[in-house]
Amino acid sequence: MRLRRVLFGLGLSAVTASLVFSSGEHTAHGAFPGGNGKIAFARYEFFPELDIYVMNPDGSGRTKLTSTTGWDFNPAWSPDGSRIAFVSSRDNPVPSCFEPPCNFEIYVMDADGSGVTRLTNSAATVDDGPTWSPDGSKIAFRRSGDIYVMNAGGSGQTNLTNDPASDFLPAWSPDGSKIAFVSHRDDNWEIYVMNAIGSGVTRLTNNPAPDFNPAWSPDGARIAFESERDDFVAEIYVMNADGSGVTRLTNNPAIDIAPAWSPDGTKIAFQTARDISDFEIYVMNPDGSQPVNLTDDPENNTGPDWQPLAVPPPAPTPGVLGGAAEYPELSSSTGVGMAASFAAAAGAFVALALGGVAWRARRVAGR
Repeated sequence: MRLRRVLFGLGLSAVTASLVFSSGEHTAHGAFPGGNGKIAFARYEFFPELDIYVMNPDGSGRTKLTSTTGWDFNPAWSPDGSRIAFVSSRDNPVPSCFEPPCNFEIYVMDADGSGVTRLTNSAATVDDGPTWSPDGSKIAFRRSGDIYVMNAGGSGQTNLTNDPASDFLPAWSPDGSKIAFVSHRDDNWEIYVMNAIGSGVTRLTNNPAPDFNPAWSPDGARIAFESERDDFVAEIYVMNADGSGVTRLTNNPAIDIAPAWSPDGTKIAFQTARDISDFEIYVMNPDGSQPVNLTDDPENNTGPDWQPLAVPPPAPTPGVLGGAAEYPELSSSTGVGMAASFAAAAGAFVALALGGVAWRARRVAGR
């Protein structure tokens, strides 16, 4: 693949190049609506460790969540922001191996790195690319060339695509009805979408160059993705959810991959090699403007995903009779007296009205 050859050209070893590229290559997500929380990513510090970190949206507060011999990568936040699914080789007999027959499995942990639980256990296969359903009850993933789905606890693993071609990189739509994914079924790497149960497969992209890493916007209207279609180097693009309106967002001689929308839809995080010596996590506006380096360190940082935070409901608007909030004078002793006067006047008016009704009734009766 051309991208991998470019990585070798950066001076990275074959193992490191394969590692840092694949840890971003196997990242595709749907952004869940909410406030912008922390950004999870994988950081390659030294052989043979790739660990998961989180940082604030401005790059500060970097915190290491995993620390194990082997590879931990491909973090995916749950829709409530409380858990992270990820891929690991930690239970492989040789944790530092990377290519098959390595056994990569899917795990889940709490947002602070505690409570690590293994979800898949499929010997001699690669399980990767976890993506949550919007209600948090299921996780879709890739297993040996097909898209599977399982319950969030790991049970009920079901093959959705079951196609002889290679399918990977699933991304669940924010409304839960669709799963976007990448497939080679038409003899080229293209982006497809299907119903969440595996039916209705539809091709979205159609270009001789490979297209990867679909990422839904939080409103479900757009899909960001990476492609080599213009300059034989991966750049980030965006299209409408039906595949129309393709627009290029990045334009850099280096590799830009693994887009991830912010939960409020105002930013896109991505992985880039534009700083030549390593991969960094950048963030940009949804139109590609104002790219900012968040990690800016000598290590390789890959595969970002953005934590959704619950947005508190707006404060209630005072009503017509909003009380002290709308009429502060009613909170004073004078105001209380005024309120009492209003109540007395209202009572007198009601009594007068009722008396008038009774008088008219007696007059009609001739009394």
